[in-house]
Amino acid sequence: MSQTVSDFLVERLHQWGVRRIYGYPGDGINGILGALNRADGKIEFIQVRHEEMAAFMASAHAKFTGELGVCLATSGPGASHLVTGLYDARMDHMPVLAIAGQQARASLGGHYQQELDLPSLFKDVAGAFVQQASVPPQVRHLVDRAIRIALSERRVTAIVLPNDLQEMAYQDPPRQHGTVHSGIGYSAPRVVPKDDDLRRAADVLNAGEKIAILVGAGALHATDEVIALADKLGAGVAKALLGKAALPDELPWVTGSIGMLGTKPSWDMMTECDTLLMIGSGFPYSEFLPKEGQARGVQIDLKADMLSLRYPMEVNLVGDSVDTLKALLPLLQEKTDRAWRKKIEGWVGEWWKTLEARAMEKAETYVNPQRVMWELSPRLPERAIITSDSGSCANWYARDLKIRRGMMCSLSGGLASMGAAVPYAIAAKFAYPDRPVIALVGDGAMQMNNMAELITVSKYWKQWSSPHWICMVLNNEDLNQVTWEQRVMEGDPKFNASQQIPNVPYHKFAELIGLKGIYVDDPKRLGAAWEEALAADRPVVFEVKSDPNVPPLPPHITLKEARAFAETLIKGDPQESGMLMGAVKQVLSAVLPHGHKEHGDSDAKSGGKSDEKPDEKKG
Repeated sequence: MSQTVSDFLVERLHQWGVRRIYGYPGDGINGILGALNRADGKIEFIQVRHEEMAAFMASAHAKFTGELGVCLATSGPGASHLVTGLYDARMDHMPVLAIAGQQARASLGGHYQQELDLPSLFKDVAGAFVQQASVPPQVRHLVDRAIRIALSERRVTAIVLPNDLQEMAYQDPPRQHGTVHSGIGYSAPRVVPKDDDLRRAADVLNAGEKIAILVGAGALHATDEVIALADKLGAGVAKALLGKAALPDELPWVTGSIGMLGTKPSWDMMTECDTLLMIGSGFPYSEFLPKEGQARGVQIDLKADMLSLRYPMEVNLVGDSVDTLKALLPLLQEKTDRAWRKKIEGWVGEWWKTLEARAMEKAETYVNPQRVMWELSPRLPERAIITSDSGSCANWYARDLKIRRGMMCSLSGGLASMGAAVPYAIAAKFAYPDRPVIALVGDGAMQMNNMAELITVSKYWKQWSSPHWICMVLNNEDLNQVTWEQRVMEGDPKFNASQQIPNVPYHKFAELIGLKGIYVDDPKRLGAAWEEALAADRPVVFEVKSDPNVPPLPPHITLKEARAFAETLIKGDPQESGMLMGAVKQVLSAVLPHGHKEHGDSDAKSGGKSDEKPDEKKG
């Protein structure tokens, strides 16, 4: 049998180093599926439950491995289902290739069944490169360009293949005018700023007395370099969510997350610093950075379009974080005055005490969700990989979970999409089958699309070298993050019609499909339950019945937000009685001019306006 276009496609992908494709079948890609079957396992096809999950898995594969992620879908609805997961990769600068089927070429333009204008559909999300093949000799350069562009620009690319073309005999491009003869291969360059620019950056950092550093996903492989630089400058380091694993939380000058899901020490540090260094971060919320003009700024990023975007930087360095920091370090002067570093360490020490007190406080009903993460932290296995969904669970993941060196963690960052944690965890397990993987999920995301992907776990887990895979579900029967946003930002009571969701026995569903189910509604059982889950001989769904009335508050509550929350109570919230003991004290004590000072809080000034004091510890 002569080589078909699909056979060539599979072989070319393999030559580029692709070893796994996530997707779902359909007649629009039957030719490609046949070629994968004929390829004798050169490329593993992972059958998901929904194409959106395939795209999330491709994005996660790129995040956890640094390699190209690949997803495959049929024509029409299969292709359109990919889009959300592809936007996750696009927003977080991940190299992902989407391959989609299309109806036969002769039918295009005829309002044929499942005929969508796929190049137009993908044009934004895969704008770096999206093309539809017309003839067999074209496929070679489409594959080569799509992969090289995805890897070099860290972007999403897409190839659309009509189903009749997939079955045609492959032909190399002839040696004649109007053809393209491409080749494979890409090696990332060493990207370092010019010496003059490095010296300008060093001058700014050397002049600073109170230096704050913010790291993101671009610093994940620069742990040693960031530590060396922070120590030399006597600086503190805050972490954007995608950079949570960049530095271990055991370091006393690491202030933790920043922003809406961030910590008080991160807020205090940004409020008082005189110099800001950002490394590989696109953190979006400028209001959590220093006030414009307060601090001199230096930023390092591989992508020039992300420079000086959140804060007006004095020196902008285009470069890889590791190589740029290595070049910058010899130019920096060691700070002898450690007062700033000691102040930061004081804030951090008090904050961990605050978080522990909050986590151990008894909830009004069932389990305090903060304690779920607090009990997990000391039990996390070495080299664990942790994924989080969007929603209130991301708050507890961001603040309460302590990451150690050698661990990985991620979530949907720029897109902040619900439903990413389980597909992320599945992709992580396929990439590193020997490592323990834990997904942290809210019940809203489970009901949206993550429950179905537990079937994917059930299908494949026995081929993993280690069975240790856990999906922890916070079951509070509430779309909790939005509920609290309505209360605190809009001044609206909880709207049950939109926010209340059904109570589903997730652990029992796990048991139905051959996984282990664990259910906890008593906080005293959390520690033992985590240990049981981590020691299980098969994947686990660990369901925790949690209290929806523990507020996922930002570290900085304004008077406006406190007033909005007060209006919520005046209007009458359906869960008002459950909120009063905890939420009112947390929200109002954070902003009252003579707020109820609580045990364990730092006396450090916030540096903000008198009506904008940082969140204080719950009593």
